Amino acid sequence: MKRLDTNIPGVYIIEPQIFGDHRGYFMETYNQAAFEALGIRTVFVQDNQSFTEKYGTIRGIHFQNSPMSQAKLVRVTRGVVLDVAVDLRRGSPTYLKWTAEVLSEDNRRMLFIPRGFGHGFKTLSDNVEFVYKVDTLFSKENDRGIRFDDPAIGVDWGEVIRENLSEKDLSSPFLADSDCNYVYDQEAEQR
Repeated sequence: MKRLDTNIPGVYIIEPQIFGDHRGYFMETYNQAAFEALGIRTVFVQDNQSFTEKYGTIRGIHFQNSPMSQAKLVRVTRGVVLDVAVDLRRGSPTYLKWTAEVLSEDNRRMLFIPRGFGHGFKTLSDNVEFVYKVDTLFSKENDRGIRFDDPAIGVDWGEVIRENLSEKDLSSPFLADSDCNYVYDQEAEQR
């Protein structure tokens, strides 16, 4: 596996090693020892999968408040998405900055998103299967979202098809009106 840095420290693109021949291919999508060798010491406890039927659907920006914040390892098994991670940690040098990566069944890239970040994606094809690991179990009480079009963040989603948005995502508050409780911990970041 190979780790590539993004414009935000701690958010990484992971390129798995692909072993292919005339029959198809094999790849490891997660190996704890390999991830530790890449400097990612996260232990995942839950796998999730979503299906999105229509091109242009935006899901997010989602997160879980502390103490149930989640690191995520996300990938696409069918289709193409623009995957977005937003730094929501007050006091962070990259606070409110975001990074976006195209993840697809063809490039097989994964994105590692640490705790303290919001996450969302836009489908760039129909019939998208999206798979992700998290390091903390789902907590309904801590489940949160902020508006995908929050001007304080300014994610460039391209064309927005409003009828493809969920009621939850349309009614999520702007960050300034949310109870997001992430705070940057410089000491933890240096460990």
